[in-house]
Amino acid sequence: MKSLHPKLKLWLKLSRDIAVMALLIFGARSAIADWNHVPTGSMKPTIVEGDLIFVNRLAYDLKVPFTTWHIAEWDHPKRGEIVVFFSPANGDRLVKRVVGVPGDMVAMHRNRLYINGKPLAYGPLDQKFMNALPPDAKRRYQFAEENLNGTGHPVMALGDNVPGSSFGPVKVPEGKYMMLGDNRDNSADSRYFGFVERSAIVGRATAIIASWNSDHFYLPRKGRFFVNLP
Repeated sequence: MKSLHPKLKLWLKLSRDIAVMALLIFGARSAIADWNHVPTGSMKPTIVEGDLIFVNRLAYDLKVPFTTWHIAEWDHPKRGEIVVFFSPANGDRLVKRVVGVPGDMVAMHRNRLYINGKPLAYGPLDQKFMNALPPDAKRRYQFAEENLNGTGHPVMALGDNVPGSSFGPVKVPEGKYMMLGDNRDNSADSRYFGFVERSAIVGRATAIIASWNSDHFYLPRKGRFFVNLP
């Protein structure tokens, strides 16, 4: 039997090595760490369209690559954390903030949250969070810093009497979480698709890796590279 041509043998070896490397990379993305491009403004002003965010898939558990099956679990999402999860409505991957954990009673009155009967604290927002927003958004929206679980983060809303600005109280069932977007009047979240199963949560979004402005020829946004998320 004739042996393979040396060049063919080399090509087969390279192909095998590339395939193994690709499998390792995609497996790591599926089980360890990932990055997500954000196409919508539902998390403004914290995350804007064009941001590339880092997702820590090991923040809460270890899953079998390419599945939602848990191998081991060591933590749970906490109020105020930003997470990536599969929408219960259509399976799309979404980015929202956890506002209710199992057992919580959550209510909202005119865009002000109440957790277990207690109102959250709101204060003025640092101007730096509005730098990436267009001028018309700064004029149309109201901005505030919302203190959830002892940590402040920015939120924005059109007003205090628009659809979805009031609800509840509702109790978060065991094994489920309540998610809201920071852009309260422009976010499809738990107010519309309900609570999110623990198994549907992919990981925790911890930082903005990079950002490109689609309204200005996809130029990089200054000050939005390797920035921790509040």
